[in-house]
Amino acid sequence: MGSAERRVGQVLVELADTLVDDFDVIDFLDNLAYHTVDLLGVAACGVLLADPTGPLSMVAASGEQARVLGLSQLSHQEGPCLEAYHSRVPVSCPDLNACAGRWPFFAPAALAAGYSAVYALPMSLRDRCVGAMNLFSTTVGMLDEEVVGLGRSLADMAAIGILHRRAVRHHETVTEQLQLALDSRILIEQAKGLLAGRLQLAPEQAFAVLRDYARGHNLKLTAVSRALIQGEISIPPPRDATLRRRLQGRERGE
Repeated sequence: MGSAERRVGQVLVELADTLVDDFDVIDFLDNLAYHTVDLLGVAACGVLLADPTGPLSMVAASGEQARVLGLSQLSHQEGPCLEAYHSRVPVSCPDLNACAGRWPFFAPAALAAGYSAVYALPMSLRDRCVGAMNLFSTTVGMLDEEVVGLGRSLADMAAIGILHRRAVRHHETVTEQLQLALDSRILIEQAKGLLAGRLQLAPEQAFAVLRDYARGHNLKLTAVSRALIQGEISIPPPRDATLRRRLQGRERGE
């Protein structure tokens, strides 16, 4: 087995493990977005989550642009993620210039963000759909069938993990879980804004520093965000040259 296959296997196992006591749905879905970009080679990924009785909500993204585009779909009630969620089948647009009539608000916004193609995958298990995952590309063209297959596996495994967690924690309602996710996202956004102001960074750069700090110290993203807001920790600016180059690359959409 090659290193790529081992990496895929490790990620699928990680997505399947939702029985830990300190399970955090925001960390879980943020990791899903991060791994999706890493394994599929797409430019960005956004994740929308829903409960059976309520609307979709933007809960995770690999970068600021993907998050904003997810919010745009919810605001205008149009876009690939909404279609994939409601139809429970993958949605593809290999050339966003040709989709302006289909998504008059979303397509121009995605093009302005530097993306040329978009794909959406439902996060479902049989007749239950818990959300959808957006994949963004900076080049025109269809995704390779193997890449799409791997993307569907990641989306399906995430859905299985979430549904399994909900089944085990049957005393918690789905609405409470979603509210917790939304509260955590607000906390992270507040910490990102605080860090951006302190370090004079763009929002996406600040989020990258925040996430790298959490991973580097083996902490939950929400825990680091809360500690930063409460003044319990101080996160220094990125000094490592490799990290600075990565942040600059993210800012340019590389």
